Amino acid sequence: MITTIDLNFLGETKSIASFLIKTKNNTPILIETGPHSSLKNLQNELAKQNVDWKEIKHVFLTHIHLDHAGAAWAFAENGANIYVHPAGVHHLAHPEKLMESAKRIYQDKMDFLWGQMHPIPENQLISVENEQVFEIDEIKLKAWHTPGHAIHHIAWQLDKNVFTGDVAGVKIGNGPTVAPMPPPDIDIEAWLNSIEILRNLKAEKFYLTHFGINDDIEKHLDDLQQNMKNLSEWILVEWQKGKSIEEITPIFNDYCQQELLKQNIDKKTLLRYQYANPAWMSVAGLVRYWKKKLA
Repeated sequence: MITTIDLNFLGETKSIASFLIKTKNNTPILIETGPHSSLKNLQNELAKQNVDWKEIKHVFLTHIHLDHAGAAWAFAENGANIYVHPAGVHHLAHPEKLMESAKRIYQDKMDFLWGQMHPIPENQLISVENEQVFEIDEIKLKAWHTPGHAIHHIAWQLDKNVFTGDVAGVKIGNGPTVAPMPPPDIDIEAWLNSIEILRNLKAEKFYLTHFGINDDIEKHLDDLQQNMKNLSEWILVEWQKGKSIEEITPIFNDYCQQELLKQNIDKKTLLRYQYANPAWMSVAGLVRYWKKKLA
């Protein structure tokens, strides 16, 4: 049984999710932890499912960004194994560089937004190879390396269900599917290849960390590809005009907001999108991508 856990990030619903799987023996498995700042909410929601968070010994991460993996260390302190892409192992064992980079971006809002991130002992970090399968009771989780959003990204497959992290984008309620493109790892070509991997899985349901369940798989991925094209080309045009990231950012924020509003979403859903995928983060990610590609 799969249960979507709303982490109520920054007091707002339907922005960041974790997913609880219970085996027939009631062994709890967690996909994503969310940020440390939402840990108390996660603990409370798990308790509503009759799960003591300290009893969770298997935590599967799609990637190591703070909104997906920021609380993993707390589960490790309780003895959990943390399953992560090989490129993410070092950063979770030694998170200082990751946190310093985040602090440069978020400055005095760092603790409020994300909380803390402590080292995880390397013997509790399970380095996951592509197509590796992990069996816990009757549950079989298969890893698919799916770079593009991040080099350390994994989509986890459980039968006809796929936990997509960010590689399948962000879709909240009846809003559009959009691509989160923060620095430093955005790679459009790799991402398009990862989308084909997702298509070939013939999944019936995507479990999106941002946010919830989507069962219209082909349309969802088509919409994601179109959004990636639109955003990356928009940034390229503005950057080739000689504009700096600082100049592009407010214009891009307005462009993204107007595109969302064209979908007739309400103000609450707009706020959820802003929490789940701050548009300004994609400017630096895409400028970095184009600089590398056109060098």
